[in-house]
Amino acid sequence: MLLVIDVGNTNTVAGIYDGKKLVDNWRFSSDRSKTADEFGMFMTSMLGFAGLKKELVTDIIISSVVPPVLVPLCHMCERYFRIKPLVVGQGLKIGLQLRYENPKEIGADRIVNAVAAYDKYAHLKKPMIIIDFGTATTFCALLPTGEYLGGAICPGIGISSEALFQRTAKLPRIELIPPKKAICGNTVDAMRSGIMFGYYGLIKEIVARMKEELGGDALVIATGGFGNTMAQGTDCIDEVDQMLTLEGLRIIFEKNKK
Repeated sequence: MLLVIDVGNTNTVAGIYDGKKLVDNWRFSSDRSKTADEFGMFMTSMLGFAGLKKELVTDIIISSVVPPVLVPLCHMCERYFRIKPLVVGQGLKIGLQLRYENPKEIGADRIVNAVAAYDKYAHLKKPMIIIDFGTATTFCALLPTGEYLGGAICPGIGISSEALFQRTAKLPRIELIPPKKAICGNTVDAMRSGIMFGYYGLIKEIVARMKEELGGDALVIATGGFGNTMAQGTDCIDEVDQMLTLEGLRIIFEKNKK
């Protein structure tokens, strides 16, 4: 079985594949202070909770945008699974052409998402816009020919809300749920109105500009922790695929296994 691990700035998502079937998946915090042993005990526990023995894991692939977490994770793989993991980076076969000024600057998560989107949606013969709602929100443009064009990066809605709380004296920390209206009669709902409706506007504007540059039409795919929430508030998202990153990791492993 294949263990796939995607390390984001806030959360890490892991999944276990039996062939092309995703058997189970887990989300946990990307704690930079965790040791290899702590990661090992956690992964062993999660596999056990799913009714799986760690001995069933024969291969591991990792993508990470957090270097301090990658090192103990790799040590964990070798200590607890006796496996040297495949790490997404330069030199791997991905099946895409990176039309980027410096391909080394592209985050591993953006590449993995693009690989999965190309595999799943290229048959529609339409350009794709992949929006990953994570700590940062990334917009990636991909042609159905497999050409990755780049995109846009902006602060994620979570850290935008947190910045408002931390940098003001009286505004509280709020739960990010859509308000019923834009004109609100209390501070919490007023903050929700500004953050949520403002972010919906950000999505629509960037998507509209990218579609124009792509020739007028594109398939818009959302993923990441806030993917479903954002899709409910705007009509410019066509697909929500929460497992896009895990699927991309599986595909990259298949392309590079010996």
